[in-house]
Amino acid sequence: MPPVDQRLDAEPDIEPDIEPAARTGTGPDEPAIEHDEPATDSEAPDHGLELEGLYRELGARLEGRHKVEVIDGRVVVREMPTADHARLVYHLLVQLIPVVVERGWQLWPDIALFLGPQMDRYRPDVTVVPANPPMWQPDEVYGHATHLVVEVVSKSSAHDDHVVKPAQCALAGVPLYLVIDGFDEKVRLLGRPVEGRYDVEVAVAFGESLLLPEPWNVAIDTGRLISRPA
Repeated sequence: MPPVDQRLDAEPDIEPDIEPAARTGTGPDEPAIEHDEPATDSEAPDHGLELEGLYRELGARLEGRHKVEVIDGRVVVREMPTADHARLVYHLLVQLIPVVVERGWQLWPDIALFLGPQMDRYRPDVTVVPANPPMWQPDEVYGHATHLVVEVVSKSSAHDDHVVKPAQCALAGVPLYLVIDGFDEKVRLLGRPVEGRYDVEVAVAFGESLLLPEPWNVAIDTGRLISRPA
């Protein structure tokens, strides 16, 4: 197993055995900590449990202050969203909520996706689920049971949101994965997971219409995602 990259923001209350590394120049989101000793095959199961334990420990300790995920075998801790990030989420929700309410679904802004045992744990910006979705843990919903998973790209998350997360979500059967990238001013919708990849991808520039297929059959006006108060 390759080395695990455990990422953690520098905070005064970080325990002494976890020392923050220098910032990478991508903003306050994600300074990295390297764990340089790869696990052997015999150590792999224990290593997975160790990673899961670190994820849960940091999630409990930093709840409400940081977003904690397991991405590509590493624990990632990011700052809470910026105003621009939150504004994109808000304008998307304004368009989704009427449909969600009408159909009796639920919209969860901060829930972990369960993709499988000892697999990544993501906390999407928006997750739409049926009224009573199956849960792995009280804070983890099965990825395949969702109606839509949405990630809004931040400066330090572009590769994860565009490449790493879609691959793992496809493996877990997440039916629709939406990426909103305010830096490139585009929106990507990935659907129809088949054998660990998405068979369909639609990408549009901000300002164009994007159709969410079954079970939605709803068009998103991406131009409204960037509207600002007068």
